Amino acid sequence: MTASQVKKQAKKLTFAEFLEQYPDGSGIYELVNGELVKVEPIRAHKNIARYLVKAFDRESDRLGLDYIVDKDIVIKTRTLDGEERGRNPDVSVVRAETWNSNVLAYGALTEPIQLAVEIISTNWENDYIDKLDEYRRLGIREYWIVDYLAIASRKYLGNPKVPTIFIYCLVDGEYRVQRFTGSDRILCTTFPELSLTAAEVFAASHLARV
Repeated sequence: MTASQVKKQAKKLTFAEFLEQYPDGSGIYELVNGELVKVEPIRAHKNIARYLVKAFDRESDRLGLDYIVDKDIVIKTRTLDGEERGRNPDVSVVRAETWNSNVLAYGALTEPIQLAVEIISTNWENDYIDKLDEYRRLGIREYWIVDYLAIASRKYLGNPKVPTIFIYCLVDGEYRVQRFTGSDRILCTTFPELSLTAAEVFAASHLARV
């Protein structure tokens, strides 16, 4: 490998370059630290995402809300030091007027969406720390963390650790959080009449232990 090839390989991607190089048809990717990072959720993870997409879609239609619900929306975020990142929430809820403002564009958004859901995998710090800060910085109004396997540390989940849904709502530029476990009815500002319990969301994984 030549010196110029090494230099080219080491160059961090911008968000625009990330979109240009996004591998179509080979999975879901995010832009992290200037690199393409493949995201490979397990089936239980996908089951919960699919369940929430359907639940949000039904509620949006029932109340006549102007929302689009999707699992494949890439959003542009920034870190504290200004690094561009590309995130693909497990579930995204975006206002139709925002989505349809440029229907000839590809799926990436630079505007804040209404609601983002992240379903926890092994790299849980990414969702609890990095994405929490990036989504707040972008101005995403509501952010769900669905820790259906109780993977995070006891600092977040308590002792004993139990599956938990954390919902962060943006108030005056800062997130305020509520937690939901077991038979707790989820309180959602985007869908205020949503009738779901934490246990119902966890059960959608089809894992016997939750």
